[in-house]
Amino acid sequence: MNTKMNRTLKKLLLSVWILSITSLWAVAENYPYRSDVLWATVPNHADWLYKTGEQATVEVQMYKYGIPVDKALVTYEIGGDMMPADAQGNVTLKNGKAVIPIGTMKQPGFRDCRVKATVDGKTYAHHVKVGFSPEKLQPYTSLPADFNQFWEKAKTEQAAFPLSYTKEHVAKYSTDKIDCYLIKLQLNRRGQSIYGYLFYPKGGGKYPVVLCPPGAGIKTIKEPLRHKYYAEQGFIRFEIEIHGLNPEMSDEEFKEISTAFNGGENGYLTNGLDSRDNYYMKRVYLACVRSIDLLTSLPEWDGKNVIVQGGSQGGALALITAGLDQRVTACVANHPALSDMAGYKAGRAGGYPHFFRNSVDMDSPAKLKTMAYYDVVNFAKQIQADTFITWGFNDDVCPPTTSYIVYNALNCPKEALITPINEHWTSSDTEYGHLLWIKKHLK
Repeated sequence: MNTKMNRTLKKLLLSVWILSITSLWAVAENYPYRSDVLWATVPNHADWLYKTGEQATVEVQMYKYGIPVDKALVTYEIGGDMMPADAQGNVTLKNGKAVIPIGTMKQPGFRDCRVKATVDGKTYAHHVKVGFSPEKLQPYTSLPADFNQFWEKAKTEQAAFPLSYTKEHVAKYSTDKIDCYLIKLQLNRRGQSIYGYLFYPKGGGKYPVVLCPPGAGIKTIKEPLRHKYYAEQGFIRFEIEIHGLNPEMSDEEFKEISTAFNGGENGYLTNGLDSRDNYYMKRVYLACVRSIDLLTSLPEWDGKNVIVQGGSQGGALALITAGLDQRVTACVANHPALSDMAGYKAGRAGGYPHFFRNSVDMDSPAKLKTMAYYDVVNFAKQIQADTFITWGFNDDVCPPTTSYIVYNALNCPKEALITPINEHWTSSDTEYGHLLWIKKHLK
């Protein structure tokens, strides 16, 4: 072996060793992530659910270095989901534990208990939400009489523009099992487009297709290979962005664009909200339908299965696409955004982007009218495909109130995975479980 090859091999072995050690460190991390203090909150109902009128309590536990914190004062505030506190108090930990009365609710919904304690000069916070008959929650948002006609007209206008896209092989995201292609998909005659990574199994054949819309923000497609197991296990998967920005741009470029064009006063989710015809998200929703056009045009499609899957804004877009496009045969959504957005007018949580919490000029007849044409709950009522939704209770981005409202609005075959402890995240096991669920619902 020559010297140059020997040096190369040594560098490779060193890289593998470092990667192995890093992986071990990652596995060794525990909850809470790199914190000396652990909170545990244990409602007196194991599933964190109560009937309206039932009294709820939560045992709070606090540990430092795994040792119960004794005699620390815990202050708490309690209020409705995403609502101001209407009760407060304090308890003292004994052997690391104390019980807090949460109270009850006369109407379906959630109570949120937020706790704080100072230990060795540092303040730590946590919260827990419990539900009261949430299966009875109904949307504030009503269905416009011409909702279906509005969207059928929009789809018909888009369908008049021929399917057009470019396709470029991406070696860095291809493996011995899958091939990746960068797609630029034209949307309309105005020259607007979106980009996405299209993943194929290697070896040829006919496959189900999966559309994966993105979470909120103006950003690149993060970790394109994170869900490579779809293509490895026989699915064609299309991960898209929605703003017409090439995902091969650098993170710095995306950050500059997001800062310039997605501020609180001019963010894309408020752009054109005064008009149902000019709202920014109209193009986005139709882009998802056009993505289905692309996927079902592929000669490798199995001719039967069309799946949509995503989380947060992506979960909203998955449900919206399933409601818009009857070609969809299965839908998977995590904690969907854009759900019962005007719910704050009912005195309870509304959906992300929380227009009525974050802005003072959203409560206008024109904006409220537009929201109804773009709200997930109204698309959920149209869905016929098998649907699976998962959400957590402690989520303050897409609160459990709105996830329940969407689930309750579904009239199709449906299943739910409820993970109370989760905030705005899903575990790797849960995400892999989506694939397993999809496999069971193939046509």
